[in-house]
Amino acid sequence: MKSDLFQAPDYYQVDDLLTDEHKLVRNTAREWVKKNLSPIIEEYAQRAEFPKELINGLAEVGAFGSYIPEEYGGAGLDQISYGLIMQELERGDSGIRSTASVQSSLVMGPIYNYGTEEQRQKYLPKLASGEWMGSFGLTEPNHGSNPGGMETKFKDMGDHYLLNGAKMWISNAPICDVAVVWAKNEEGRIHGLLVERGMEGFSTPETHNKWSLRASITGELIFDNVKVPKENLLPNKSGLGAPLLCLDSARYGIAWGAIGAAMDCYDTALRYAKERTQFGKPIGQFQLQQKKLAEMITEITKAQLLTWRLGVLKNEGRATSAQISMAKRNNVDMALKIAREARQVLGAMGISGEYSIMRHAMNLESVITYEGTHDVHLLITGLDITGLNAFK
Repeated sequence: MKSDLFQAPDYYQVDDLLTDEHKLVRNTAREWVKKNLSPIIEEYAQRAEFPKELINGLAEVGAFGSYIPEEYGGAGLDQISYGLIMQELERGDSGIRSTASVQSSLVMGPIYNYGTEEQRQKYLPKLASGEWMGSFGLTEPNHGSNPGGMETKFKDMGDHYLLNGAKMWISNAPICDVAVVWAKNEEGRIHGLLVERGMEGFSTPETHNKWSLRASITGELIFDNVKVPKENLLPNKSGLGAPLLCLDSARYGIAWGAIGAAMDCYDTALRYAKERTQFGKPIGQFQLQQKKLAEMITEITKAQLLTWRLGVLKNEGRATSAQISMAKRNNVDMALKIAREARQVLGAMGISGEYSIMRHAMNLESVITYEGTHDVHLLITGLDITGLNAFK
């Protein structure tokens, strides 16, 4: 098992903007990643296997529902704490952060915000503890960037709903105990339904042959005349805005998480540049290598400040969907570019599993697409600043 030598960059003393609680939460997650995730992640990624033994530890560091109130099993933390946990998890691996993002923002979030008190009491404590895992069913085979076109539907059968359709590219699907599924009723209105494992006609086949997020477990959600009890409808919000608000929270977590991946690539490249010698001196002494490293830390610093401010706005209830889109788009693009540059600093060693860089680069190729593609987030910003809708 390899040792984790990571040292977090903080060029503008951003830590000074954090409370003692923020730093405690962040450092707890950081130490957990160093001790439990880093030593095993390369092996699991090579095998394309999800490390299920990490689930309990993720729950213990507050990665599941960190901002959910304690009465429902959450940690009752603020949005900056949630972001810092996502940053540290993605510093270890994007797939592990995805597991936590889905559990927190896309499963626990809608149950807490849109569910009944009975639904909160039934599901949230089990999800917070990791006893149950959840998934979020929005993307379909024919509808990705256009979720409003979904074909999954349910009918009112009197004493239950009858659900038919399919979702794909669903994180946690093969291991989920409950899925938050978005489907249209007979009038075409979108609602959320809680579908539990064991319901007849509900299956979750695993997706194989991925070159990205290999340590994340991905699958489909298939509904073949599934009888869903009426008490499993999320009653407090409907329409396309309901799942999109969930995605805001997940995108916010990604904006923080991508910084973690970038930090890990930068730290690896910096250490290598100071240790690797060519032509009689460390390669970090050459101008082009210093240019790469200086640009990396500049972009990381800008992203840190962007997300910190976004976290403040989110804590105050003032962060807009467009602001979250901007941060997600910018930070993932930044991290992917840093991963590619860091790979070059390491030369041939950059593609080796001995280092984390190529794994981060492959993972970020998914992160730049999911929860809204790079281009779609650009158009969200365009719509916000011009008032002109490029989607129509």
